[in-house]
Amino acid sequence: DVTEIEEKEAQAKQEEQIMKEQELSNLLHEKRYLRALGLAISLDRPHTVLTVIKAILKEPEGRRHLEENIVRLRKDQKEAVLAFLVTWNTNSRNCHEAQAVMETLLKHEAPDSLLQFSGIKSAVESLLPYT
Repeated sequence: DVTEIEEKEAQAKQEEQIMKEQELSNLLHEKRYLRALGLAISLDRPHTVLTVIKAILKEPEGRRHLEENIVRLRKDQKEAVLAFLVTWNTNSRNCHEAQAVMETLLKHEAPDSLLQFSGIKSAVESLLPYT
């Protein structure tokens, strides 16, 4: 019977999730946005990523800080943010943040590099009607 082992694994995953949530909260409080973005992306939390981006944009010189943080993300993280911002862009409350991130990606990524992103075609098709 492996029920006990599966329960322990599930409990360990839940505890790890709680620890990551606490770490994310601490990073936001400490204004360590790059690590917060990375952690929120790894947790696959689009709303949390949006919260981090909004916090960055509220800072003095927020646009510059946003650019600095987005540019430093890995390619897979940028792809995840691109997927998230497609959804954000459809809501008028979040479209400004989505557009700020999109602007940063377009300014700092070469067109050939953007074409290598997974899901770029569907993302562009989804962004065009709302942009």
